[in-house]
Amino acid sequence: MFDALQERLEKSFKLLKGEGRITEINVAETVKDIRRALLDADVSYKVAKEFCDGVKEKAIGTGVLTAVKPQQMMVKIVHDSLAEFMGGGGTDINIKGNPAVVLVAGLNGSGKTTFSAKLALRLKKKGVKVMLAACDTFRPAAIEQLKTLGAQVDVPVFSIEGEADPIKVAKAAISQGGQQGYSVIIVDTAGRLTVDQELMDEIRAMHAAVKPTESLFVVDAMTGQDAVASATAFNEAIDYDGVVLTKMDGDTRGGAALSIKAVTGKPIKFVGTGEKMEALDIFYPERAADRILGMGDVVSLVEKAQEAIDEKEARETRKKLARNQYNLNDYYNQIQQVRKMGDIKDLAAMIPGVGSQMKDVDIDNDKAFKSTEAIYHSMTPWEREHPEGITGSRRKRIADGSGTSVAEVNKLLKQFEGSRKMMKMAADGSLRERLKNFRG
Repeated sequence: MFDALQERLEKSFKLLKGEGRITEINVAETVKDIRRALLDADVSYKVAKEFCDGVKEKAIGTGVLTAVKPQQMMVKIVHDSLAEFMGGGGTDINIKGNPAVVLVAGLNGSGKTTFSAKLALRLKKKGVKVMLAACDTFRPAAIEQLKTLGAQVDVPVFSIEGEADPIKVAKAAISQGGQQGYSVIIVDTAGRLTVDQELMDEIRAMHAAVKPTESLFVVDAMTGQDAVASATAFNEAIDYDGVVLTKMDGDTRGGAALSIKAVTGKPIKFVGTGEKMEALDIFYPERAADRILGMGDVVSLVEKAQEAIDEKEARETRKKLARNQYNLNDYYNQIQQVRKMGDIKDLAAMIPGVGSQMKDVDIDNDKAFKSTEAIYHSMTPWEREHPEGITGSRRKRIADGSGTSVAEVNKLLKQFEGSRKMMKMAADGSLRERLKNFRG
């Protein structure tokens, strides 16, 4: 989501590399180039200037001029400033209440309804009993859309057929939800194509009527400076608690993420990173700063792995490795768990040093696993359990049955064998020893 900005900032830092003597002029030139990079990323001039003035002041005041590695010192200052500008630490939502009410507001097309369902799924996974309230009575088919999404995440949707007053629907949902033991009611509100007086009056009235525990403003990150303008207007109307940036997986330049906190003073709480219902992440400014500067995001990668990988299954796999019983069924199950973690390209971007190499690589997630799955399903149960017994004639039959080639079958078996060896080394500790010797 920050690829273009990352590339520009890397070029900016190179202005300090190889300089025989670092001066205030060198630093000023670098900061000037950083400002251009921010403006290209759709950050407003005022915000970009404020950011760069702060960086320049810190750079000259913290010894960049006398540092042994001024380029690295400048990277650290920009990193810390970016994290601070985007809000410091990550902020989750407040769901304390009986029931807690989460009001979701924003313009049409921002992804309000989809976010409501994603948030419901996130809370449900944490064991929270949650209900969705369909209060967008303005947009045709909005209620049906929420019902469809609610069915996908297996969360009930409250609506009143024929009721045009969204406040009545919201109050009835909160009342019924409380009686039925729901802990959180998520209220999906109506939007408009643009900020207008009618919308502002409606959202103010809704906010005053339901007195939400948490109010969130949802905005499309791809709209850039328009996102900041609408965020400001909604904040003046309802003084919301946080911002949700959707479509951060699209062709966005990152300007909204860098500007909203600085302009509104409100934190970005969540980011939507894909179409799937699981594609919703808490926004951590420091991790975002890491990714902007090409440092990866290992913490988020580990968290995604922990969510996707079944610990009980992992223990069973370790036992099988110890008994030399790890087979293609286990390998296939692990591939399915990796798929649940999300887009391969996004996962690779979280690994330090890999993101910049992946930006021009086009990976189709489904296509990447399609041939592996076809080959696996063309094998007999015996072959999956005894991959070492798959002879040449069997490989030919598997290739024909899966619509692939013998070379692709051989490649899969080779990958499986490599995976088995690597995991066995990890399990018995020899991998750690080899890596230690390699570093040495």
